[in-house]
Amino acid sequence: MNRTRLLMIGVLALALGALVSLFVYKNLQGKGPAVEAGADVVVAASDIQVGARVEDHDVRVAKFPASGLPAGSYTKKSQVLGRGVIIPIAKGEFILPSKLAPENAGAGLPSLIPPGMRAVSVRVNEVVSVAGFVGPGTRVDVLLTGTPNGSSEPQTTTVLQNVAVIASGHTLERNASGEAQNTPVITLLASPEDAERLTLASSEGKIQLSLRNPLDTHADPVDAANAKGLYKGGTVPVAPPRQAVHPVKQQKTEKPPPSPSVLSVEVYQGDKKSDVKFPEPGSEEPNK
Repeated sequence: MNRTRLLMIGVLALALGALVSLFVYKNLQGKGPAVEAGADVVVAASDIQVGARVEDHDVRVAKFPASGLPAGSYTKKSQVLGRGVIIPIAKGEFILPSKLAPENAGAGLPSLIPPGMRAVSVRVNEVVSVAGFVGPGTRVDVLLTGTPNGSSEPQTTTVLQNVAVIASGHTLERNASGEAQNTPVITLLASPEDAERLTLASSEGKIQLSLRNPLDTHADPVDAANAKGLYKGGTVPVAPPRQAVHPVKQQKTEKPPPSPSVLSVEVYQGDKKSDVKFPEPGSEEPNK
């Protein structure tokens, strides 16, 4: 009898403990943070290079917490298909408007040209392109060596500074390993005015590119260099001083004094007539 009573008490204690544990578990679970529902977002399914056109196999739709999505992210593939890529996109990255060309802008080099800018290509060799290290994404200065009009001595002058390189031959993306890329043509990004100067410089003399640190965007005032300034004791020719132009003083010619007015009086003596002249009052008598 005592054994049966103890067994019943043990069963009731176990049941009561299970109920208390379940109550505590439900209570704690209700107080935990709510799981945020995922939102659809378009991400890159593989690495996408600059100038490429986004195809269906390049992107996929994934779910991410809505609060963690960047502004402007796309939710459908149809919003990005056919757009040109202007910034390299790595696998798994969000597809954002800042990485794509505008709609109907196409792909390739034209999609990389911002509004108001122009792409101008110049012919180069291994020396002009700094041993092939001038590539897409770098910045250069453009130097011109030629003979100015009216001078028999060649000079070198800096035509443009801090110009962006957007293509090296047919390549629109910089070599990830940093190796040199020797191509016969370099394409620069310039304003319409700078594009005119660059084209004129290419026809006036020899073009040389000077590679810059991409963080150095300051335009330095640089004077033109010539052969005399390279040798010891040589001096850079100074433009002859401008001669001051003095106005010529006009000599004043004195006008002759006006002749005094004269009154003429007819005098009759018998049958003879004569004219007698007298000066008007207030006027001087003419010198005799």
